[in-house]
Amino acid sequence: MRVKLEAADRFERDHRLRLPFRFGVITVTQGTQAILRVRIALEDGRISEGVAAEALGAKWFEKSPAFTDAQNLDQLRQALQIAIEHYQARGWDTPFGLYANTYRQQIARGESLGLNPLVASYGPALLDRAIIDAVGKATGQSFATMIAANVPRIAATDLTPDIESAHLARFLAGLKPAQSIALRHTVGLVDPLTAADRPASERVNDGLPETLEEVVTYYGGRYYKLKVGGNVAADLDRLTRIAAVLDTGAGDYRVTFDGNEQYDDVEGIVELWRKVEESPALANMVKRTLFIEQPIKRQSVLSRPVTALSKYRPVIIDESDGELSTFPRALELGYAGVSSKNCKGFYKSILNAARVAKLGPGHFMSAEDLTTQPGISVQQDLALVSLLGMTHIERNAHHFIDGMSSAPEAEQNAFVAAHPQLYEKLPGKPARLRAKGGTIMLGSLGCPGFAVGVDLDFTALRPMAPAPRDRLQAAA
Repeated sequence: MRVKLEAADRFERDHRLRLPFRFGVITVTQGTQAILRVRIALEDGRISEGVAAEALGAKWFEKSPAFTDAQNLDQLRQALQIAIEHYQARGWDTPFGLYANTYRQQIARGESLGLNPLVASYGPALLDRAIIDAVGKATGQSFATMIAANVPRIAATDLTPDIESAHLARFLAGLKPAQSIALRHTVGLVDPLTAADRPASERVNDGLPETLEEVVTYYGGRYYKLKVGGNVAADLDRLTRIAAVLDTGAGDYRVTFDGNEQYDDVEGIVELWRKVEESPALANMVKRTLFIEQPIKRQSVLSRPVTALSKYRPVIIDESDGELSTFPRALELGYAGVSSKNCKGFYKSILNAARVAKLGPGHFMSAEDLTTQPGISVQQDLALVSLLGMTHIERNAHHFIDGMSSAPEAEQNAFVAAHPQLYEKLPGKPARLRAKGGTIMLGSLGCPGFAVGVDLDFTALRPMAPAPRDRLQAAA
């Protein structure tokens, strides 16, 4: 199958968080989501539309203090504009070919404009999802069916010389969608842990949990992702307080540590882990820690091995996973795994998962989150990681964002009707993710296309602000 990108319409929608979310160097209280609609042509003359959505996130793709948050968002808009131009110039190609055959151009063009590879990849990540959604709608196939049958023609190319064609074909053919996945709740750096941390004057009182104690009781989940901030003493104190909550109420729980690039070198995070192991109050948590995520700043993450840390717990790469060649380089330095995030591209996740399958025991892919909001974004992310065999996934929007409160009522009702096991909508409340028992049900994501199954009212959305280059052209 070959397709051609005929048009791409870009939109945005703002939202406010119900609780502040601090990760890394930023505390978020509001945000903006990019929503993309594409129109593709198929060789038999059919025209089909597809959609994708993703957070426009500051201080994750690009963490340099030299850029403002607003400039970070403009960088992502620019990456999307560049990708649209590359795909349209490419003309007819397979869905995967549009990605692979413009990949080097996208990275090089981004570099010439000061966009790091993670930023530059944001554009194709959105486009590829919308295109495969359109293909699925045109052919009546679900995302899982298309990937297992390799409808997009995912191939082993010179971009991934470590992947063999025969292995990739077997890997794809063996993929089967899961019907559910466990939620891994994110504990941000400023989250209140107990009732004493949340005075009555600060409570939201919207019926959802506000403290970690309440989260444990309300959702009843087993998995938790704990943010650490780069200060050993402060991190140790907070982890001790978190452990007291989880040890008391979370039963047979598991945790992961997320460093969010807060440590300058491996020695700093090793010092934290050693002190964690030496603390009697953290003995139970130590036994229940699965892995440590990207603790070292990306400037040095691929220059020195992490074996001093990986002998304690497996370490995965996340923010530094900017290019298709990054994961193999990280493996040489002692990293055991890599994250899947739709904002980095679903083809990259699939190729990295194929690598993990070839590597075998001791290597893995984890499912992480960039505040994927309910609706298009969370559904496409869930469909991907559950197909790739991951059994638990970090989710944070269910806690920090008030469901679909930024969407029109009719749109919310449409999503609830199409995915009644995935969402709930109580009277007077916005539609929200169902996750009681710590489990997310995925059966309805097998709809034609990329797991959406609902038509949006695009007239209710704001056209995306032009990328900086567009502004310059308009001024000229």
